[in-house]
Amino acid sequence: MKLSKDYLFHTVGEESVLVPSGNAKFSGMARGNKTFGVVLELLGTETTEDRIVAAMKERFSAPDGVIERDVRDTLRKLREIGAIEE
Repeated sequence: MKLSKDYLFHTVGEESVLVPSGNAKFSGMARGNKTFGVVLELLGTETTEDRIVAAMKERFSAPDGVIERDVRDTLRKLREIGAIEE
């Protein structure tokens, strides 16, 4: 899976923004914190949920299960708006 070419993202400071192009079915903007930005960055190339979780664990410290849950929820929301190519 990877980020759809119909979406662009930008991170400024602690906030990341995902914006659809004119070809995307979603109209609006998705905002998130820096961890959201890391997930979007990792989706810049073909990857898997497991690889994203592993990369997040290298960068962030969190109680067991938190990173897995957050990645799963983020990917679900990105799929809902059509931002991920499978």
